[in-house]
Amino acid sequence: MGLTYQSTGPASLWKTAGVKTDSQRHFVIALAGNPNTGKSTIFNRLTGLKQHTGNWPGKTVALAKGSYNYRDSKFMVVDLPGTYSLFTNSAEEEIARDFICFGQPHVTVVVLDSTCLERNLNLALQILEITRKAVICLNLIDEAERKKIKIDGPGLANLLKVPVIETNARAGAGLGELKAAIYRVAKDDSVKNPFKINYDEQIEKALALLEPRVKETAGTRINARWAALRLLEGDKNILHALNRYPDSTSLPNGVWSELLRDAQQCAGLDGVEVQDLIAEGIVKQAETLFSETTVFGPGQQTSLDRKIDDILTSKTWGIPIMLALLGVVFWITIKGANYPSGLLASGFGYLEAELTHVLLAWNCPAWLYGILVPGIYKTLTWVVSVMLPPMAIFFPLFTLLEDLGYLPRVAFNMDNFFKKACAHGKQVLTMCMGFGCNAAGVIACRIIDSPRERLIATVTNNFVPCNGRFPLLIVLASIFIAGNTGPFRSLWAALSILAAVVLGIALTLIISRILSKTILKGMPSSFTLELPPYRKPQIGRIVIRSILDRTLFVLSRAVIVAAPAGMVIWLMANISLGDSSILHYCAGILHPFARLLGLDGFILMAFILGLPANEIVLPILIMSYLSQGVMLEPDNLIMVRQLLLDNGWTWLTAVCMMLFVLNHWPCGTTLLTIRKETQSLKWTVFSFLIPTVTGMIVCFVVAQTARLCGLA
Repeated sequence: MGLTYQSTGPASLWKTAGVKTDSQRHFVIALAGNPNTGKSTIFNRLTGLKQHTGNWPGKTVALAKGSYNYRDSKFMVVDLPGTYSLFTNSAEEEIARDFICFGQPHVTVVVLDSTCLERNLNLALQILEITRKAVICLNLIDEAERKKIKIDGPGLANLLKVPVIETNARAGAGLGELKAAIYRVAKDDSVKNPFKINYDEQIEKALALLEPRVKETAGTRINARWAALRLLEGDKNILHALNRYPDSTSLPNGVWSELLRDAQQCAGLDGVEVQDLIAEGIVKQAETLFSETTVFGPGQQTSLDRKIDDILTSKTWGIPIMLALLGVVFWITIKGANYPSGLLASGFGYLEAELTHVLLAWNCPAWLYGILVPGIYKTLTWVVSVMLPPMAIFFPLFTLLEDLGYLPRVAFNMDNFFKKACAHGKQVLTMCMGFGCNAAGVIACRIIDSPRERLIATVTNNFVPCNGRFPLLIVLASIFIAGNTGPFRSLWAALSILAAVVLGIALTLIISRILSKTILKGMPSSFTLELPPYRKPQIGRIVIRSILDRTLFVLSRAVIVAAPAGMVIWLMANISLGDSSILHYCAGILHPFARLLGLDGFILMAFILGLPANEIVLPILIMSYLSQGVMLEPDNLIMVRQLLLDNGWTWLTAVCMMLFVLNHWPCGTTLLTIRKETQSLKWTVFSFLIPTVTGMIVCFVVAQTARLCGLA
């Protein structure tokens, strides 16, 4: 849920929510913290919203809001992007900084990871420089106890002069105390001495000169010491931010330059890296606080997490284990989806018969019946019966790996490959999401800050096969590759699909590098990849989250696109031009070109008509070969194999078909998502053309090489 605010006051946020505010009863709470501290989980626990909580860094990339009632007041919680500092080196840091400084929240809750307190305190100290109205939330306290880390919460509260609450958000522990602390701070208007960081002598001398003049110029709208620090380090973003918000007192360029020049000269800071000195002061203060409040128990250094990481992220075993896990996920998806797909197909078949009976009883015209039932209904139910079971299995398994904390390890293992391709390391996370659905993978590209690298990830996401292409890959692999392997057919089919995945990853890297050297030139940006602790997954929440956030979301888009496609397919199969249908006529036109790619005209026509959803390519192809006017489902693999052989298929046709399944245009759902995410028709067209041209080149090379060598 996105949030924008035109004014800087809390009242404007309540106004956008349609709430008439009472300053004594309505409060705005900012929720800040490092990535992967459980901040979004706390947000969900406080507000009751089931927002997705990914166990990898950088998941929250836009503001989200929700509200809850406590005692006599109502609280709006604004979930800020996860960030490691407020130095505005990234979009997340700027968003968090601007909201805390200019959004004027009544309370800022800083969520810290209890297992990494020293590093997390850096952000907390920066926030305490901006506002004294803060609450420190020591989350993941259960993980700290497991690692034998003891934190003196009351002692830390005494040093920081703000409430410190220990929580385990996943289990809901400590949330009541957190709400009570937020309530007390929000209601308390008494002046307290805020925590103050003592910097280098030169910095303090410059601040003594600069802070009074900033207070005189900017008034009390912002913390004068904090603003003076930003100006002192040459942060021009703060000046732009001041001028962006209409309710804040801006500092004119001339005044800013004069103040900065005078302060630096008087303090002897000319030529000194001021930001480094400021950062050093914060780090030293965090180290002091950490050493005074944290104790490690015996045996803490022999962390089980570290031992597991030595294997899962090693140069020798990291990649093989990753491929093995993907293979297991694919095998479970393949084996598990067959039975529920059959049940859904049977149920939809029964409803089709009943619907047909009703329409015939109403004397429905034949053309209208054909469009509604064999056209739209048949297409929709085929998409649902084929898409839903694999997604309902794949997405929970994928979310399980995410909840365990394994996905950041995948990014770690693949980061070097993407760096060589001049792409962003986080692209591997979006690629993993694309295995379930390319549309979901495109949405996941939001975690990449750089617009250039986000576009690369968006354009290349289609090179990894989604669950919509798995059924066709499964059929082809089972018939032509694993057809004679007996009881191990499912295993060989899974290995074949795993090989296809490896090819897709290789093409992703190759095309990413080509794009980064041509139309999207640039060097890969750096990013901090934090490996979170391994955690016990919450199975119930995983199932609910994966179904609501991913399965139903993707399925709804597919259904929207597939409905009109069913009508078009039926019309093309039933309207004749001379002695043949439009479908056969178009396939004849495409046949010479398709032969160059190792395919035939009907195959290429099936892909074109399957644009709305990859799941309908196979039934369209079967319908075309059988010259039927309705879309048909394959009864079994033996029937499909014989039908394909009767229509001139060879092993080369199957191989080229699999290659084209891997490399062709994105489905309609993905193209629609790309258009919405990029807000650009140009990049939507590029996303269509790049995999399509790549697939045609690959198929052409394979087909012509096989023919020249006499293999086909």
